[in-house]
Amino acid sequence: MAVTAAPGAGFFDSATGFAMIRGGKIDVAILGGTARRRRKMRALVYHGPGHKSWDEVADPTVQQDTDAIVQVDTVTICGTDLHILKGDVPAVTDGRILGHEAVGTVAEAGAGVKNVRVGDRVLVSCITACGRCRFCRGGHYGQCVGGGGWILGHRVDGTQAEYVRVPFADNSTYPVPAGVSDDQVLMLADILPTGYEVGVLNGAVRPADTVAVVGAGPIGLAAILSAKLFTPSHVVAIDLAPARLEAAEQFGADVVVNSGTEDPVAELMRLTDGLGADVAVEAVGLPETFELCTRLIRPGGRVANIGVHGKPATLHLEDLWIKNVTITTGLVDTYSTPTLLGLVAAHQIDSARLITHHFALGEFMQAYDTFARAGDTGALKVVLNRTGKAA
Repeated sequence: MAVTAAPGAGFFDSATGFAMIRGGKIDVAILGGTARRRRKMRALVYHGPGHKSWDEVADPTVQQDTDAIVQVDTVTICGTDLHILKGDVPAVTDGRILGHEAVGTVAEAGAGVKNVRVGDRVLVSCITACGRCRFCRGGHYGQCVGGGGWILGHRVDGTQAEYVRVPFADNSTYPVPAGVSDDQVLMLADILPTGYEVGVLNGAVRPADTVAVVGAGPIGLAAILSAKLFTPSHVVAIDLAPARLEAAEQFGADVVVNSGTEDPVAELMRLTDGLGADVAVEAVGLPETFELCTRLIRPGGRVANIGVHGKPATLHLEDLWIKNVTITTGLVDTYSTPTLLGLVAAHQIDSARLITHHFALGEFMQAYDTFARAGDTGALKVVLNRTGKAA
């Protein structure tokens, strides 16, 4: 048996073709040219409403030749994960690994994967797309019926782990441009395309519009950030938390309204000479905030709902039927991800500004607590990585 080794780098057996590589980006074993990692990893596992834990679980494996296994280097927590933990998403079952956003390094790739290869640094999208079904061919990847859509951390194990299996990797991962940091690109996994597509584009924001964004959390701020690309005359942020309204001003809102102490409808009418907003973006997911949007809007205006709703909201058609109002809903399709990647790489959008807290990858319980108590902690987006520092 002929074995060679480099200090701290592992070893290679030329007789069997077995190599163990340690350190750097990936900790893998290669046997006959096929990457094989260790068999156990740690992951944030859902155990029913209100229960989660950082568990040792089996490594993911390639199940289809279009799969890639990605070593998770940087990951975040979404408001949707909090909805899952509240029991608002019953399709998520006990034992599911949560998470649907990550930046990482390709550790394995199935034989059918052509666009990325082992060692590539990639963005893992929140939406998985088969690329072949009717919805995918129409660009509605979030509605994929070929085994994709929003499945990570929902119907298959997600990204809040040391490794993740990404189905349809060619359509569901994006190579990260050189010179772009993990923190800058991570927000493009979900919240920036969500705010842009479901809020700004569905709402058809146009130059000189007055845009009201109800909810100045991470999604609302992403909507504000991307709405500014269309040069509206006013962006009005509405929230209860003074800290979030302050953040909204930093992200481009020129008017902020504390709905706990001010009447948002009266403020919008004053600002628009009694007309109302051209576009109202709902970024909370509560019945009262949706209904507020329908009262903020002018005749012929657009209400774009982003929020994840766990309870019914009332649609007051007795008031709206005569106003020619358009209401849109949507799950992000991520068709805008390449465009947004280009804007981030060109420094036209600084999405890393959404990040307020960093944690090490094993500190998920603390990170969830910080994110869930955003009113007390000031958290917008919390990020976990292998160093616990900005990346």
